[in-house]
This record gives sequence, structure tokens and C-alpha cells, in this order.
Amino acid sequence: MNRWMITRLFGILILVMQGQVLAAVQGQHGQHSSTDSSCADPAAMPSIDCGLAPSAIFDQRGRLWLAWAYGGHVYVNYSDDQGQTYSTPVAVNRVPEAVSARGENRPKIVIDGHGGIHISWTLALQPKYSGNIRYSYSATDGSHFSEPLTVNDNHELIGHRFEALAVSDAGHVYMAWVDKRDRQAHEKQGGQYKGGALYYSHKAPGQDSFSPNIKIVDNSCECCRLAIELDTDGLPVVMWRHIYGDNIRDHGLVRFTSAKQFSKPVRVSHDNWQIDACPHHGPALSIDTLGRYHSAWFNDADQRQGLFYAYSSDEGASFSSPLSFGAYDRQAAHPDVLSIEDKVYLSWKEFDGERTQILLMRSDNNGRDWTLPRVVAVTTEMSDYPFLIPQAEQVFISWHTKTKGYQLIAVDGADHHDH
Repeated sequence: MNRWMITRLFGILILVMQGQVLAAVQGQHGQHSSTDSSCADPAAMPSIDCGLAPSAIFDQRGRLWLAWAYGGHVYVNYSDDQGQTYSTPVAVNRVPEAVSARGENRPKIVIDGHGGIHISWTLALQPKYSGNIRYSYSATDGSHFSEPLTVNDNHELIGHRFEALAVSDAGHVYMAWVDKRDRQAHEKQGGQYKGGALYYSHKAPGQDSFSPNIKIVDNSCECCRLAIELDTDGLPVVMWRHIYGDNIRDHGLVRFTSAKQFSKPVRVSHDNWQIDACPHHGPALSIDTLGRYHSAWFNDADQRQGLFYAYSSDEGASFSSPLSFGAYDRQAAHPDVLSIEDKVYLSWKEFDGERTQILLMRSDNNGRDWTLPRVVAVTTEMSDYPFLIPQAEQVFISWHTKTKGYQLIAVDGADHHDH
């Protein structure tokens, strides 16, 4: 047995021991991989089609980059022909570990203005729902990655999860995540603490480590993805599901005014969804070149149900009246939003009892008016969430399904590429 096989089998053993294979393959909240026999073969070479929870981005040359999980590793590869063919995958973490890879918590990939490739993920630990935030970087066009760093400076076996990653063109790295260190401290003193907290760290270009962790706010939802985008000043804006009052799980937003300072959090949604449980349904955020914020989310309150969109023209200080979209009776879920100049795109999933559909709407006037929804992809199999990604002025949906594997879908009527 060669060294690659030993490393590969060791990675699978780690996943089994930590109970991650079942969560990753079954996709507790929507993420699935191919069940083809080649994917089940431990000797098979890693493949994007067999990979879990892919994230995608185009670089300035138009090259499509992907990060995904497989057998205890985060892998990165690229395509120069919009998903027709792919490069040989490169393992980011050389030592296998339990990579969290499901719909709401997946590896992330961001590329800076110099072509540097930044990768983050959550390392799942025991006990259940505990983890660490991990980061690695490549300045060598993805052929080699740095030794992974643990970003959270609290190393208790508690939850540090659902990381969000943003990187400026100059290479400033900003990360936010859900952290349970304050809940742990309260409970040790016999107190009560709802949810988790939102924590943050920053790494400047050329630095080898991240800054000391900063708490943004207490009482964030403990099980929903965060959204992070850079404003026109190159500083991060973070949106998350927050716990208000008596378990009302609406959404908050905070804008950074420097690498270490941020504004007072603003409440974005007022749907008043009261639930003492985990929605597993985080928000989406996009900021256009003029600094308008575009947000989308899901709530299931008694009076306001389904998917919603709103925009802000004053740096998040206030938002427009929410637009309800999608078919609630078809389980409309997991929206994404993308803005390019005056155009805004919304994508989401629906299920009619037999088929999952990916739908799209577009606004040509900054979110004020919208086209009718149209179906851009369909499957009868299990599938991942759709993600909108731009390439110059063209827009694609990045999607992964059980039988077809990874798909790159041009939403403006161009080619639809399966791999």
C-alpha cells in the first residue's frame, strides 16, 4: 500500500471516528455527494463530483477556482473553460482532519487582487457541535498551501463554527464566526446564555498570524451561516441571524469602520420569528460598487413566512420594506443575492414534491423592480444550495447535485456546464 493510500484511508478513519461521514453524505440540511461506486472507492482519486460542499469563485483572469471537502482534506482545483475540464486537485491541509462540509458550514475560497488564494473551513471536534476555525493561504497559484492556522484564540472544546471569510484586494483577511466561549463561561457560573456570540479576527498582508479575537455581539443564533462582504472602503460588513428578546430569531448587521472597530449593530429583519431551535438558515448579503447593501433571508414567523429581500442605500442604517419572493408552499429556501452595478440577482431552491428547482429573479434598477421568477435548473435527486458567482459582467450559479456532481450554470442564457 503506497503512502497516498495510507494517508487517504487515515483521512476516512478520522471522519468515521468523529461521526462526520454520515452528516456529510446524508447532508442533514441539504448537502449531498455522488453515490456512484467510484466515489465510494477509498482508492479513487479525489474529484469535484465526489467532493462535498463546494465553494467557487472566478479570478481576474476568468479562471474558475473551487474549494471542497473529501476524505479529511480541503481540496482546491480550477477550470479554464468554465467547468468543462478541471486541474488536478491540490490538498490544502496535508494532514487529514474532520472538515465540516454541509450546506450551512462549508470550506470557503476567496482570491485577492494579487492572485493569492485564501481558504477557510471549520474543523469538527468532539463533543458534537464543537470545532475550530481554520485558515490557509497560497501565493503559488494554488500549487502549494501554507500550514493551516487555527484562528480562534480560545481553544476549549466548544463551538467555534460557521466561519465567514472576506479578503481585500490588498490581501487583508477578515474572518467572523459563531463562538460559544461566553456561553461556556456563563454556564460555568450557573447562569444562562442564549445562542452563541459573534467573534472576529483580522490578518494584515505579510503577517503570519491573526489578531486577538474580538467579540462583536452576544446572543447570535448558534447554528446559521454568516454573510460577510466588503464595503466600498474595503472593510467588512457582517450579517447574521440574531436572537432578540424571547427567542425571536431575526437578522442583524454590523459595519466595520476600521480593521478593529465596528459600528453599532442594526436590526435588518423584523419578522418576529419566535423559535427556540436551530433554523439552519443563514442570510445572504451583497454590496454593489456604489455601496448599496442587498440582503436576502428566510423566516417562518406566524404572520411573515418565506423568503425576503431588502436593500439599504445608507450603509445599513435603514432598509427598504422587505419584498417577499418564492413559493412558500414549495418550501422556498436558502436564497442567495448578488449585485453588479444596477443589476441585482436572487436565486433559491424550491421543491414541488417530486423535483427540486433552482429559480432566479433579476432587477435592473437596484432592487426596486423585479422580473418574474424563472427556473434555471431542475433535479429529482438530492442537491446542494445554489450560489451566485460573477465573472466580469456575466453571472453563474454554482450548484452540486447527487447524480451530476458539480454544475456551473450561466443564468443569462449562455451555456450550462455539467462536469
